[in-house]
Order: sequence, then C-alpha cells, then structure tokens
Amino acid sequence: MTYGMGAVAYLGASVLFILGLGGLSHPETARRGNLYGAIGMAIAILATVLAIGGAGLPVIIGAMVVGGAVGWFLAKRVEMTQMPQLVAVLHSFVGLAAVLVGIGGYVSPHTAFEGVEKVIHDVEVYLGVFIGAITFTGSLIAFGKLQGTIGGKPLLLPARHWLNLAAVLVCVGLGYLVLTADSMLAGLIPLLAMTAIALAIGVHLVMAIGGADMPVVVSMLNSYSGWAAAATGFMLSNDLLIVTGALVGSSGAILSYIMCRAMNRKFLAVILGGFGNSTSTASADAGGEVVATSVEDVAGMLRDASEVIIVPGYGMAVAQAQGTISEITRKLRAKGVNVRFAIHPVAGRLPGHMNVLLAEAKVHYDIVLEMEEINHDFPSADVVLVIGANDIVNPGALEDPNSPIAGMPVLEVWKARTVVVSKRSMATGYAGVENPLFYKDNTHMLFGDAKSTVDALLKQLDA
Repeated sequence: MTYGMGAVAYLGASVLFILGLGGLSHPETARRGNLYGAIGMAIAILATVLAIGGAGLPVIIGAMVVGGAVGWFLAKRVEMTQMPQLVAVLHSFVGLAAVLVGIGGYVSPHTAFEGVEKVIHDVEVYLGVFIGAITFTGSLIAFGKLQGTIGGKPLLLPARHWLNLAAVLVCVGLGYLVLTADSMLAGLIPLLAMTAIALAIGVHLVMAIGGADMPVVVSMLNSYSGWAAAATGFMLSNDLLIVTGALVGSSGAILSYIMCRAMNRKFLAVILGGFGNSTSTASADAGGEVVATSVEDVAGMLRDASEVIIVPGYGMAVAQAQGTISEITRKLRAKGVNVRFAIHPVAGRLPGHMNVLLAEAKVHYDIVLEMEEINHDFPSADVVLVIGANDIVNPGALEDPNSPIAGMPVLEVWKARTVVVSKRSMATGYAGVENPLFYKDNTHMLFGDAKSTVDALLKQLDA
C-alpha cells in the first residue's frame, strides 16, 4: 500500500471514529455510532497490516488471529455487570502496549536520530512509557476493586501526597538523564527505573481512591490510555494513533469531568484521595423504624397509582431483573399508569450502564429520563420503585453535612407519596454509607432477591 493510500485510509478511519463518538452520545443513534467505530477500526487495522508487508506480515496476522479469538471469546462470555471490569482490563492492555512499544522504540532506532530530532523522539518515548505504566497498574487495581478481589476501602498512607510528588520529581530527574544520555544503554537504565516508579505510582494512586469514586477512576484511566496512545503515535509518526489517542484522551477527560459534577466532586480531589474514607452516622434512630412490605401490597400500590417512577440500580443489573421490569412497565402503561425511569449519571459502575440494560430489555428510551430531567417530578409521583439502588437515592447527601457523600446530587425519591425499595438487606451501598431513606415514614422495604421479587410482582399484576 502506498503512503497516499494509507493516509486516505487513516483519514477515513478517523472520520468514522468521530462519527462513532457522536452517535454514542444518544441512545437513539448509539447502535449506528458503534457500527461506525467498528468499521473505522477495521479500516485502520487493514491499512496498517497492508502497510507492513514483508517478512513480518505472517507474525502480525498470527497475532491478530489469536488476539481476535481471545477478544471474541471474552466478549461473548462477559456479563453486563462485568463490563466495567472488562473496560478496566482493556485499559491496562493499552497501557502495557504503550510501555512495551515505547521501550522498544527507544532501543531499536536509537542511533537513527540526532540533535533536536533525538530529543523530541526521546521525550515522546518517555511520556508514552510514563503514562502507559501508570495506566497499566492503575487499571489492574481498578479491576480488582470492581471485581471485589481488592477491598473498596482506600489505602491512605501517611504523607501519601508527598510520596506521589516525590515519585513524580524523581521521574522528572530520570527523564533528564534519558535526554542527556550519550548512549542507548546509559539512557535505558533511567528509562527502566522510571517505568518501575510509574508502575508503583499507578498502584498507589488507585489504591488511595475509595470504592464510590471507581466510576470516575475508570473514566480517568480511559483518558490516560488515550494520551498514552497519542504519545506513542508521535513516537511512531502514526497520524491515526495521534488522532484516535487524542479523541479517547479528551473524551475520557470530559466524561470524568461530567461525572465529577454529577457527584459534586472536584476531579483533582477524586484522583488524589476520593471519598468513602469514613462512614455515615445515619441510623434507625435518625430516621425512624424500617417498614417492611410484601409483593401483594406493592402490586396493589402500583395498580392504584397514576404516576410511577422506577429507579434502577446495580442490584437490578446483578439480578438480571431488567427484562421483568420491562414487562411490568408494559402492563402498567397498558392500564393507563404513567411509568417512567429515573437514571442517575453514575448509576451502576459506569455512565450509561442502566441505559444499556433497559435498552437491552426493550424499554423505550423516551421514558428513560436523566436525573436533571425528572428530579423535579418526584413530588407528584404516587409510587417510586427503587430496584437495587442505594447511594444514588441517599438523602444524607443533601441533609447531612457530615456525610461522606455530602453535596452529591441524588435522585430525590423521598419526596414521592410512597417509596418502595427492593433490596436484599439493609447493607450499605458501594460507598459504604448508611442510607436514611430506609427509615423515612413513606418508605417501604421489599426484601429479597431483585429478580425473584419482580417476578413475583409481575405474577401479582397478572392476577
């Protein structure tokens, strides 16, 4: 493939990636956006493979076959509830690739650059390896926290911020040694030393972040992986890597900012510490007694209601109850009940998690509303049905200034006439914060597995 043809292919792929991002911004166009991205990636891979040619082509094709088979196998097996973990692992792959390509790029063509060109090349290598190493280990720790193999409680070492600053300053000093090295070996040693320190920084940064901030961390690591790819693109003089890396990096940063606003958090505060470091003092004494209810009673409430709002949460996703919830919605709407869904920006473990689950269950996106669109409607709702959600409906965020999640915007479900919370137990949510909602006078607790409970509820509505 000629350079001109390759450039045109890369340009076409870049345009498709941009169109894909635009399509993913709305549920109605998300499927088309995903298709644009897939076609763009296919074009990019094909153009890259054809540009390589030569003796290395069989090795590249073999690696593609193996990698594609593994990716297909994992994608077919992964559950929607495990999607955040999968995203975290994929980010770690990008980070590791940036590290390996960067070190390889420093070693292989080291003597081919002179003067300013060599300095620029070494800076590109250094930045790519530094960001990639942090992304690699940070993503692995995020995966462990999301999977539950690592506890969600933050690891708060004494003077942790000073430790991070000292590590970064050491990396800056090692960078100077790399740039002034008079031989490949003299520069490789500080480069490898920086890589080890950056790997440790990635571990420490994410270990210090509480479980409640993990969605922001995953988004942040997405941004890091993009910038690592962009730095690698500059190093390899690959325009497509530069463009796609910049797209991923900037979109991840914007998403992180949006999520921090949704949680009333400062981005820097999340990265350097996160919340969830303490527990709320909310208790039964602060809110009253827990009132348990039954499936039969909830079915009667729903039949008699005119306005119903359903709030889905991670518990619904784990129980795979979205299909039954969709059936309940159809039955109630057929009876003239106005049923809508309220989605918090960080419901689940990733933005859009609940939207995807509901779309999968064929809930029409017109009745799926974001928090800012529906929060003012709760006072007029007859029944709010909370399925497996906890922190995103916690009134302590607005009523308790000492709460670890104080100031976080939440769905104000307690303002409805009646609130029904479907939950296994009185356990705290992902943030580890007690929820005063459970003790409100208008709250009824429907205990049990979400799938079994809503299945029984559907049968009662059919009766």
